[in-house]
Amino acid sequence: MNTKLTTILFDLDGTLINTNELIIQSFLHTLHEYFPGQYSRNDVLPFMGPTLVETFGEIHPDAVDEMVASYRAFNLTNHDALVTEFEGVLETIVALKEKGYKIGIVTSKMFDVVLKGLKLTKLDPYFEVIVALDHVEKAKPDPGPIQLAMEKLQSSPEETLMVGDNHHDIVGGKNAGVRTAGVAWSIKGREYLESFKPDYILTNMKDLLAILEAEGK
Repeated sequence: MNTKLTTILFDLDGTLINTNELIIQSFLHTLHEYFPGQYSRNDVLPFMGPTLVETFGEIHPDAVDEMVASYRAFNLTNHDALVTEFEGVLETIVALKEKGYKIGIVTSKMFDVVLKGLKLTKLDPYFEVIVALDHVEKAKPDPGPIQLAMEKLQSSPEETLMVGDNHHDIVGGKNAGVRTAGVAWSIKGREYLESFKPDYILTNMKDLLAILEAEGK
């Protein structure tokens, strides 16, 4: 029998906040500077999830730092205009806090931009722990970021759930020994996430409350 879940860790982009359009446009802007006309919207979808250094390192190893800087400059400038909320997220997070769950964020995004997104979507008061890319040596799917969040929350893998929209979240969760939930609103599609065999699939973030309620009975 599974240990009762007490701790819920969330990815940020594409899971808690809808940054999909911002990320796509940031990639297209940057790639157009170096490879005009060579990349379409569909071409950049696989780049969503890995770190910028990994992605640009494969595309143009000699210009990684410049491409990352270009991406981040565009991303910050256009952040508030292009980031939106996902249905059911804020209500679910508020409910989790009220029910006494420990909640945190584990993301491959830089901490300053994480705070910007949380503030914009009014999620900023609710998370006890945020583990961002600049807090770790290796990003998900390495287990380190999830393990660091659990350490800060004083939680064990048995009582922890990782929720995300990408295979990095599901595989990273499995590597850290926690249970996993994929979100069906992932831009990569429900079937893509299901192929990594998460313990749960959420069609709306509110599904999480039903799962936790059923588990607690």
